[in-house]
Amino acid sequence: MPHCSPRKTKVDRSEWLDPATPVSDSPRRVPVPPETEAPEGGWILKGGRVFFDSDRGIQQATVIIEGNEIAAVVDPGDEDLPQDGFAVIDVSGKTVLPGMIDLHTHLTYSEPGLPIDEARSKAACTLRATERLRFYLESGITSVRDAGSHWDIPFRLKDWIADNRIPGPRIFAAGCLITATGGHGAENLTPASDRVGKIREAAGPDDWREAVREQFKKGADVIKIASHFSRCEVEAAVDEAHTLGLKVMCDAETFYIDRAVEAGVDVIEHPLPRSAEAIRKMAQLGVQAVPTLVPYQIIFAQEGGYFHSTSRRFSFSHEDNLEVVRSMRTSGITMGIGTDLVADWFRYLPDAYLEEMRGFIDAGFTILEVLEAATLRAAEILDMDHRLGSIQEGKLADILVVDGRPDEDLDDLGEVDRVFRDGRLVVADGRLHIRRHKPRSLPWQEDEA
Repeated sequence: MPHCSPRKTKVDRSEWLDPATPVSDSPRRVPVPPETEAPEGGWILKGGRVFFDSDRGIQQATVIIEGNEIAAVVDPGDEDLPQDGFAVIDVSGKTVLPGMIDLHTHLTYSEPGLPIDEARSKAACTLRATERLRFYLESGITSVRDAGSHWDIPFRLKDWIADNRIPGPRIFAAGCLITATGGHGAENLTPASDRVGKIREAAGPDDWREAVREQFKKGADVIKIASHFSRCEVEAAVDEAHTLGLKVMCDAETFYIDRAVEAGVDVIEHPLPRSAEAIRKMAQLGVQAVPTLVPYQIIFAQEGGYFHSTSRRFSFSHEDNLEVVRSMRTSGITMGIGTDLVADWFRYLPDAYLEEMRGFIDAGFTILEVLEAATLRAAEILDMDHRLGSIQEGKLADILVVDGRPDEDLDDLGEVDRVFRDGRLVVADGRLHIRRHKPRSLPWQEDEA
């Protein structure tokens, strides 16, 4: 096969736009009308402990939310606060953080014991996803990266959430997982499988390139690929995604990681075996990582091992996985939190998310560094750190309030008090909060007005 010339970084299309041009709050950067659906008025979170980042840590501050953005972060004694249309919430003794981000989810996946018709039903897939979105939101997770789901369901859910028609975290969706014929996820794939609709098998560089274009057409925010693949196949996929302005996340192991990194992928998923040279190359080229330790802990506990998969032909354990994370941390590789909760494992939330964070601590991270991995670093991996990931003026008001001090005791992150997404209160007193609908006037009532 001829050797391709991969594009190492995605195209930054913002250079072609006037900075004053409003664009979508997604990696696609699509121009949008200046009018937004931001809520009127705002909120003042007063008296809380605010987490900024691993350097600044926790500081007392008042956070002002106006519309769907953070309008200001001011000193706690500042009395010059907006009045009309603003609701003041006393968060004294509580900790205010950016909304958490889960970088590896699968919203539509089936659950154990379901009949095949229900497992594959588009209606059932959508309902499963809707239920899972509530679990994430109530756990303080305001953004999820969907790493592969059925058909166009994640894209439609993303649109409805963005329009505030249903509650849920922001969705950054990949669409179908792209892999080679019989690759990861496509082993023994048949027309009768419940995996139909979420896997795109591709053969040859041109078909890999076309598979990327198909996901982009559907609305992908990121491209998800998985081993196995030839060098030219992964190079073609990365080149196409980067030309379209999207990052590439990759499920790979052993020598496939070397191929992916050399081809220019942006993020390596999972803590699977790789050489010291692969880690060195990741650090050198700025390749990021989402380790997903917790799903393998669940697999090891439930099954005793990862069996019957040709893409897992190696020995690995939780300690081996931790060692990979330790090595990546020592090398300075940017890492974010992702849980990869398939089947019915979302029911372990929020503790599954906290367990992933505990794994980072076991690998040498401080608590503040883990909080940053779940927020600002995760936003960087999403290519959304200009809008998400920190309590900062001008960023979107995705905010978590917890009843405790998670910088001292990570378990306090489970004590969710309030969650704001896009400036709207979506969780209150730890439970989903939906404002009463505003009825539309009947046609003749509009005429009378």
